[in-house]
Amino acid sequence: MTMPSQVIITAAKKIKLLVLDVDGVLTDGKLYYGNNGEELKAFNIQDGLGIKLLQEGGVKVGIITGRVSTLLQRRADELGVTSVIQGREDKLTALKEMLQSQNLGLHEIAFMGDDLPDLSAINAVGLGITVANASSTLSAGADWQTLRSGGDGAVRETAEMILKAQNKFDDLVERFK
Repeated sequence: MTMPSQVIITAAKKIKLLVLDVDGVLTDGKLYYGNNGEELKAFNIQDGLGIKLLQEGGVKVGIITGRVSTLLQRRADELGVTSVIQGREDKLTALKEMLQSQNLGLHEIAFMGDDLPDLSAINAVGLGITVANASSTLSAGADWQTLRSGGDGAVRETAEMILKAQNKFDDLVERFK
């Protein structure tokens, strides 16, 4: 991971909630369909641990996605992510609805996306993040871009960056030694 700028580190220090898009962020963005109509998604296990580390470090995690998927709900349940909004293309409106149940301002939110439906939310929050393989328009509008692609450790990279900025990462890693 490259060192983020001091501006990004300052913004990351304030983050209390990381909100994630799904397809293209938590997954590689490909849609897999079986012959019997079933939908399959692959989630990166390192991203999952990154989410757990954030939660242990006091940073909440939420999910907002344009699609509806029982697979996603299963993964969110496994990770203890309770703020999940599915089937919403207007990510900023959904984000504002999510925040109604939390006492947080937009400057305390990081939003991570990969394509145009995420642009309004990325522009509105304290730290707008995109994945390495995001659309060029979204990359130009984000504050920070990961080196890893969606579904390939980008969420973990983001989790570590936020936790390091907040001086929490080393203590969280200690339990694995």
